[in-house]
Amino acid sequence: MLFLNRRPTKKRLFKNQNMNNTKIFKTAFATVYPFYVQKAEKKGRTKAEVDTIICWLTGYDAESFQQQLDKAVDFETFFAEAPMLHPNVSKITGLICGYRVEEIEDKLMQKIRYLDKLVDELAKGRDMEKILRK
Repeated sequence: MLFLNRRPTKKRLFKNQNMNNTKIFKTAFATVYPFYVQKAEKKGRTKAEVDTIICWLTGYDAESFQQQLDKAVDFETFFAEAPMLHPNVSKITGLICGYRVEEIEDKLMQKIRYLDKLVDELAKGRDMEKILRK
């Protein structure tokens, strides 16, 4: 009976958290993009490196990526219209926001978390070759 009175640990809270947060799906990618750039620049990385990561993941070229930003599409549309995910996307593993990216069941949420993970790796100073899974 004593275990019923225990407060949940952070790990258990993440485990029980519902991943069906669709609010991010309808958020304009262009409103979040500056935060990706800001995170990278705070750690001495560049906007060009963030753009390279996004284009690598989604298959957009620089021009079509800029068009998506200009149209202010939401995350759902951004990933739906992406030419194709990179074939090495399955090599992106690890924790992001308490979840293993490779185990996220919702495919759109998984793509968003892949991007979060790559930007995190960039901000932590990882080499671009390793980030791009070459």
